[in-house]
Amino acid sequence: MSNNSLKILVDEMDDGMDEKLEKMGFEAYSVKKLRAEGKKLHADRSVINYAEKNNMILVTRDKENGIACEEGGIPCILLDNEEIFKIVLDKLNHQDY
Repeated sequence: MSNNSLKILVDEMDDGMDEKLEKMGFEAYSVKKLRAEGKKLHADRSVINYAEKNNMILVTRDKENGIACEEGGIPCILLDNEEIFKIVLDKLNHQDY
């Protein structure tokens, strides 16, 4: 699957990641920017519904959103403490100190 076929919705906490993803060739949107355009994306449910309706992958740090996506079969990347720990561990295992 090429980057161009993926649509990504970045939750409010990581606003700005959408711009970085766009530079990498992804079609990415920010909840915060969509709200500024007038979209009603204030509740978690509306954010999840928007991602589902628009065939997007939700990137979020909100564990409740991650669980709701999983239960609803909605693609999601949950950036929780477990994922952060995996990154730290991977870097520790692949660096020469």
